[in-house]
Parts: sequence; structure tokens; C-alpha cells
Amino acid sequence: MENSGQLDARALLYVSVAMLTWSSAYAAIAYGLAGFTPGEVAFARLLLGSICFVLWMRMRRLSLPPASAWPPLLALGVIGLAVYHLCLNYAETRIASGTAAIIIALAPAATAAASALWLRERLSGRVIAGLTIALVGVVLVVLTGGNSVTFQPKALLVLVSVLATAIYFTLQKPFSARYGAEAVTTVTILGGALGTLPFGVGLPHALLAAPPSRIAALIWLGLAPTFLGYLTWNMALHRASVSKVSSFIYFSTPIALLISWVWLGERPGWATLIGGAVVVGGVILTNTRGGPKRVRAAAQPVCES
Repeated sequence: MENSGQLDARALLYVSVAMLTWSSAYAAIAYGLAGFTPGEVAFARLLLGSICFVLWMRMRRLSLPPASAWPPLLALGVIGLAVYHLCLNYAETRIASGTAAIIIALAPAATAAASALWLRERLSGRVIAGLTIALVGVVLVVLTGGNSVTFQPKALLVLVSVLATAIYFTLQKPFSARYGAEAVTTVTILGGALGTLPFGVGLPHALLAAPPSRIAALIWLGLAPTFLGYLTWNMALHRASVSKVSSFIYFSTPIALLISWVWLGERPGWATLIGGAVVVGGVILTNTRGGPKRVRAAAQPVCES
């Protein structure tokens, strides 16, 4: 279904669930990397996510896309999921979390630019201003949150992740409009699992040697951020414009700080809280009237192949 691009209550619920589950992934990845390689972590979560999606489709008795749509969807899964998770996991073995957070915060702007290019979503001055303000808030949160910001060569891998996720969020939308968000997400997650398979061949041996707590981190990554997160996120993209939904990625850093505050007792300072408020203000500005309007000529060619 297509609509005006405005966020309705259901889309807001979907994106809220996605952001909460995705924000929990940072801690789970860090914990999992202590017992598994970056490739094994990526493969394990995408494999488990794939199994969950297949079971979900069977339980709901939903049809998968036709065979002609599988090659582009599998390729989209390799680019948007396998490349994204592999690059991010390998980068997090070297760079500071603050550095990664700042670079990942470029994703909404990159996605908005991609949606304007490929889907012809017109970005109003209000949307551009909101995205910029939210990015400033994220930078302020990270710089005042006790995270070091030292750029290293592996930080370039996070830029690759940003580009990969922008491509995925943008190009999956026209497929979802034709075949449904759940069906499209299932095939792309399968593509992501296939793309990470060469990097996860040692997973069975690693599972035998890893303690139960590290395995639990992989299970959480597969069930919550991968299955529930991508399912609800793509359902939100199915109901509203790409740039508006993607602006909520800016919430990931403030949510991560809140989780650290509650779980680890790492109380943020006033400057950090102000930065979080700036993020919220930017997202609200992006999602008020005057947002991107979709031109009907848009995305049909993307669905062909």
C-alpha cells in the first residue's frame, strides 16, 4: 500500500519496536564478539533471523515473492544486510563506540538522499533541517557521553555500512509495495545469511567452545534485532516515506545511553541530556507537516528484473 508518506499510529508503533530492539544490539554484539569472530556473529544472527522469518511466513500462511523477484531481493540482502553487519562487526573490533555511533548517525541523511535519488521523494527544507539538527544532537550526545572519538582506518568500514543500509532501506520499499513487507524481508534476510556464510563456517566449532552466556547473546541478536527489528522496520517503511521513517535512527544513540544509565549506572551529564533533546527535536521537525512528497513516476523500474 502507498500513502501520503505521513507517519500514522501503526507506523510509529512499528518503528518504535524496531528502534528499541536495534538499540539493544550494540551491547549484544560487543558481548558476542568476546566468544565469536565478527563473521560468526553476523552469520549466526542472520541465519537464526532467516529461520524465524520462514516460520513466521508459514504460520501466517503468506506467500513469498515469485521466483523472478528472488535474484534482486537476494542481492539486496547481501548488500544491505551481509555487507552492513560484516563491516560494522569488524569495525567494532578496533574503533571506539563513539566513533561508530557518529558515523552510523549519517544513515538517515544517506537514506534520505538515496530515496530522493531513486524513489523521487522530494525533501522539503523542513525535512533537511530536521535531519541536520538531529545529527548535531547525536554528535553532541557522543562527544559528551564519555566516548572517545578517534578515527582509525577501520572507521571506513562503518561508512560502507552506512551506504549499504541506505541502499537497503530505499530499494526494498518498492518491492514491499508489490509483494508485502514480510515476504520481502524474509527473502532479503535469507540473502544476508547466504552472504555471511563464508565468514561463519567456523560457527559450529565456536558454539561448542563458547559459554552459554555468549551463545545467548547470539540468540538474542537473531530473535530481537534481526527478526523483530527488521520485520517491524520494513513494515513501517511500507506505510510511510523512507526519509521520515529513517530519521528515527537518530534515536539509537540516546536510547543506548538510557540503557547504559539503567543497566550500568552510567549517568549522563546535562550536556548529554541536552544533546538527546536536540535529537528528539530534529526528528519531530522532520516528521511534521511539509515532509517529502512522493512522485508517482518513482520506483516501478526498481521492481523489474
